[in-house]
Amino acid sequence: MNEIPRASRLECNSTVPDSRTGRRPRRSAEETRAEILNTAEALFRSHGYANVAIADIASELGMSPANVFKHFRTKTSLVDAIATRAIEQTLQVLKGLDPKKPAPERLLALAEHVMQSHLTEINDSPYLFEMILITVSEELDCGERFQAMMIDTISQIIQSGIDEGIYAVSDVPRLARASFDAMICVIHPVMIAHEKADILATRCREVVGLIDAALRSPLAK
Repeated sequence: MNEIPRASRLECNSTVPDSRTGRRPRRSAEETRAEILNTAEALFRSHGYANVAIADIASELGMSPANVFKHFRTKTSLVDAIATRAIEQTLQVLKGLDPKKPAPERLLALAEHVMQSHLTEINDSPYLFEMILITVSEELDCGERFQAMMIDTISQIIQSGIDEGIYAVSDVPRLARASFDAMICVIHPVMIAHEKADILATRCREVVGLIDAALRSPLAK
């Protein structure tokens, strides 16, 4: 991919130096970290991970590359932090899904929401898939965080199903992990990026239906 001229990136500048002093306003470490993440994500999404250097991010923020490296040692650590933040935001959304619905409906809602969220992100940001591949190839920590978040959420739904008398299982952690593994084909960005939406919708219902049937079976214990 061709390098994008730095001048074309000015729309991503989130922090402008004080016109009177020529210096950036003083920020806390947490605020500076957030500014770096916001700017890096904007540049990665608009120009591609490979086309953006730490120096470009620093330039947009009016700071030195050394200041960026102070908070994030590598470009991949930036991707990891961006993905982790997105996972935390997704978790908050998942917590808001209707907990009063029967467990089978909640399982389907979970899978459909995560699948659709990933599809929307990929379609809206052509360069996002490049970042996703980085998280996979570099085995970044965000992958484990996503897995842990999903398994924990599935565990809660399975436990609700047990309490409701729908599911006949005892080893919830093991079956939550197995359920997550089964859902991978419809919730992992790499698995769904190039598939048609209608095919994915059908596959999602069928996979969750299979999981639901297995959890209802006495043999699942």
